[in-house]
Amino acid sequence: MLAKRIIACLDVRNGRVVKGVNFQGLRDAGDPAELADRYNSEGIDELVVLDVTATLEGRRALAATVAAVAERLFIPLTVGGGIGSPDDAARVVDAGADKVSINSAALRDPAIITALARVYGSQAVIVAIDARRRTASPERGDGAFEVLSRSGTTRAHSDAVAWAREAAERGAGEILLTSMDRDGTRAGFDCELTAAVSTAVSIPVIASGGAGSPADFAEVFDRGRADAALAASIFHEQDCAVVELKRYLAARGVPVRVPA
Repeated sequence: MLAKRIIACLDVRNGRVVKGVNFQGLRDAGDPAELADRYNSEGIDELVVLDVTATLEGRRALAATVAAVAERLFIPLTVGGGIGSPDDAARVVDAGADKVSINSAALRDPAIITALARVYGSQAVIVAIDARRRTASPERGDGAFEVLSRSGTTRAHSDAVAWAREAAERGAGEILLTSMDRDGTRAGFDCELTAAVSTAVSIPVIASGGAGSPADFAEVFDRGRADAALAASIFHEQDCAVVELKRYLAARGVPVRVPA
């Protein structure tokens, strides 16, 4: 059985890590390079850097920030935010990214998924999906979750499960699935959303949004059928040490890479 991955996320704005709730109320959380260095030494499996306002501000992801983070890492680095073309992807790859994450650009022109997969391989192309519930019902299947774009500000009028399937068919290697309802709340991952997407595609799904305790990770790997789980606040604020989280999961039979 493949090991489940624990991923730390750095949401970056103006060269600083920020964090908010439901994509709102962003507050400073530290220097990206310093946090990357810490996570690298603590045994995190991968790191994601998202330039959270690049698309809204109509600019590219900050290559200097990417380079500073990549210099500190010996683990896979994914970069997203403001990647609207193959040229934008090339810039962050040249700066040190191992994978690129695309969201709004893929919704505008799904052909970019295939174009990037042809250049870098599917394993290097992640399609990020920001989704929220259409209704209060937690038990609905397809159609229960809608996709948003532009940092969660615009309704994309697309079903999350159907869009994940299309992204996979077009060449995406992974889905980064964020529950906007749970983002920053520490109320736990949306396991219904995660399971709906995970069972619909054959590529790995990274669960994001809502991590508040080690038990939340165990639940999303089990009930949510996630291949990886991403978190920010609980790692940034050191409420949950990476090595302790992995030991907790391993003790419950979840296959993870535990640092020596």
